[in-house]
Amino acid sequence: MSGLEQRNMWLDAMIKIADPVLCHLAEGTLKTSLPLEFHSERKAFAPLEAFGRTALGIAPWLEAEGLTGEEAELQKKYREKMLLCLDKATDPDSPDYMDFADTGEQPLVDAAFLSHAIVRAPKQMGEAMDERVKKNLIAALKKTRRVHPQGSNWLFFTAMVETVLYLLGEEDWDKMRIDYAAHMFDVWYKGDGVYGDGKNFHWDYYNSFVIQPMYVDICRVLAPICPDYAKRLPEAQRRMARYASVLERMIGPEGTYPVVGRSIAYRFGAFHALAQTALQHELEPHLTPAGVRCGLSAVIAKVMQADAMFDENGWLRPGVYGFQPELAETYINIGSLYLCSAVFLPLGLLPEDAFWADADAPWSGKAVWEGGHITIDHALNE
Repeated sequence: MSGLEQRNMWLDAMIKIADPVLCHLAEGTLKTSLPLEFHSERKAFAPLEAFGRTALGIAPWLEAEGLTGEEAELQKKYREKMLLCLDKATDPDSPDYMDFADTGEQPLVDAAFLSHAIVRAPKQMGEAMDERVKKNLIAALKKTRRVHPQGSNWLFFTAMVETVLYLLGEEDWDKMRIDYAAHMFDVWYKGDGVYGDGKNFHWDYYNSFVIQPMYVDICRVLAPICPDYAKRLPEAQRRMARYASVLERMIGPEGTYPVVGRSIAYRFGAFHALAQTALQHELEPHLTPAGVRCGLSAVIAKVMQADAMFDENGWLRPGVYGFQPELAETYINIGSLYLCSAVFLPLGLLPEDAFWADADAPWSGKAVWEGGHITIDHALNE
């Protein structure tokens, strides 16, 4: 399968996943359409979870300039749809007005994922909003300040919300909340490209789901105005590049990957950090963009081929390969599952980028188990 054919496969998968969320929200019918029976005690949070996490993955593609033909027309349609969704989600008079921390702590998480989406699409989601929608969004995001984050990856949720408030031009953005998250994760760094989630190390994908992508993008936004973040950025990038290399080596010859740790039902969202590192052209030198493309393509194809991944109306169902509800923790509802969208970040690269244009190449796991040759693995020495 050529790079262009793989791109079309990724695009089809992204739209299949995102379409129910964005289409219903644009029409103001998400709350009445999204399945809420699975872990129904979490149903109040599900709409914002579904929207924030879908937006997180689709944002770079919306932001991309220079697409042509049918893909450009499709992009235009979803750019317009995303602006409608931002309006419906934040207008207090909308039937789909979302809970941004009126009840419980969970809305902080998905306000942060939505904020990260805007960081990734500052023109098509940030600047393209009219002033009324922007005012409503800012008011909604500020409501999350009532939540006191846990000493874990949650610190980056408050930090990301404050980062996007800065990006949206709010004068009272709170740099201290960002500084605290950055400082604590510097303290919790364990070495070799891995942070603790809090003071302890966890065998899971939270370095990929949240920690490293948010840390790097917060540094990227603030580096031009804050010397301390300009200093932090290269180090955060090196650490994420090393971690991305480890993720690449986790992809097996058939596109499988280790089912380990909590939140595994986020499926190929486990490769968020690898996808972002490829998007930002920051892969370590021994990895080729085409090899990463082919590895992620194998993962996407493997996961998407499973029966019962979607219900009869096209909504995601919990599991890793198909419908496996036992793999979803009690904090996971149907909306939570849309963090899988994070794998699609490289669609923000144009088709002529080396990631898509270069000839197919084997990823590490495929090359080795076919008797091929790869670069020996090395720890990140700091």
